[in-house]
Amino acid sequence: MVGFFRFLRSRGAEGSVASANDFSEIEVVATNFNWRQSGGTTVVVQLVPEQAKMLKIAALGFDLPDQVPRMRWRDVPKLFRRPAHRPFRIYHCRRNNEMMLGILLRHVLRAPLRLIFNSAGQRRHKALTRWMLRRMDAIIATSERSGSFLEVPYTVVPHGTNFEYFHPPRGSEDDYAASGLPGKYAVGCTGRIRHQKGTDLFVDAMLRLLPHYPDWTAVITGRTTSDNLSFERELKSQIAAAGLAQRIVFLGDVEDVSLWYRRFTLFVAPSRQEGFGLTPLEAMASETAVVTSDAGSYPLMIRPGINGTIVPAGDRDALAAAIEPYFREPGLAREQGRAALEFVRDNFSMEAEARRIRAVYDRLWAEGQKPLGLSQKDQQTAAGTKPA
Repeated sequence: MVGFFRFLRSRGAEGSVASANDFSEIEVVATNFNWRQSGGTTVVVQLVPEQAKMLKIAALGFDLPDQVPRMRWRDVPKLFRRPAHRPFRIYHCRRNNEMMLGILLRHVLRAPLRLIFNSAGQRRHKALTRWMLRRMDAIIATSERSGSFLEVPYTVVPHGTNFEYFHPPRGSEDDYAASGLPGKYAVGCTGRIRHQKGTDLFVDAMLRLLPHYPDWTAVITGRTTSDNLSFERELKSQIAAAGLAQRIVFLGDVEDVSLWYRRFTLFVAPSRQEGFGLTPLEAMASETAVVTSDAGSYPLMIRPGINGTIVPAGDRDALAAAIEPYFREPGLAREQGRAALEFVRDNFSMEAEARRIRAVYDRLWAEGQKPLGLSQKDQQTAAGTKPA
């Protein structure tokens, strides 16, 4: 994430903050109420600049780089004014705390807003979340699988990939040899170090396979939070006991993960649970073949035998068996990496995501005052009238 923020700043154009004079032009507010770098933050940081090419949008929240068009917290009272050229603003949120503020602003304080929630979760939502979802005017699900857990109408819009930042190797620095690590080939695993992400499954597969394939080294990147330090220590203890500490390397939260995607010959996403799951797309955009579990939206990204392999989530034996053919024949990984690049460019572009979301916005503006995704009873309640 740090590397992506620096990438944005390197593009040359300065970021913008909506001033008192131009805030009336803002049509959409995208929220990011999270101090920690997360998948939701990544989506906002990558997507909002793309959306800004086609409409007036500003992000509201924390940990936003300068390149992202944004509004200040002190400008929140201005949300009670209608935008200059729309009947209402759209408030696009991705977390429960963001929904809460939206509901307060619109349904309690009567701000001229319409509320959209992006849902990536693949589980039954808690009662409070279901109540808030019924008060949204539109729901965007990142996949049909995510949408199947919703009890309100939704539109499917998959996440896209930033092809400027995630791209195939372009020079010697992108070669694995430039890393200084042992071996000829790298197999990578990125993301938070924790049970949910399947880091232990990846380590287990490496403990089985690496003794038989000396040309390969495993590289693990990602932050370890304080509550997962003992989990990481146990993994490192197993690695040391197997004498593989030089060939299963933990790099921590690297500055530029995109560089490592380009250095990987194979990428593994062994998650037990996921919301959407961006990392395989980022690897594929870097011309890297992938092995994934069937968690989250991974099945949408993989064409088995063409651009990668899928295994059941949590299946240690299946994961090791799926990785081994690439270790045995690195040329297979290169071939599937080329197919992966073509596939992700055709199906998961950031431009396509922004365009599909814009269609949802346009539908809301076209329908004017009629809320979407609410029952008749909820619509009457939101309007301040009693149900019949």
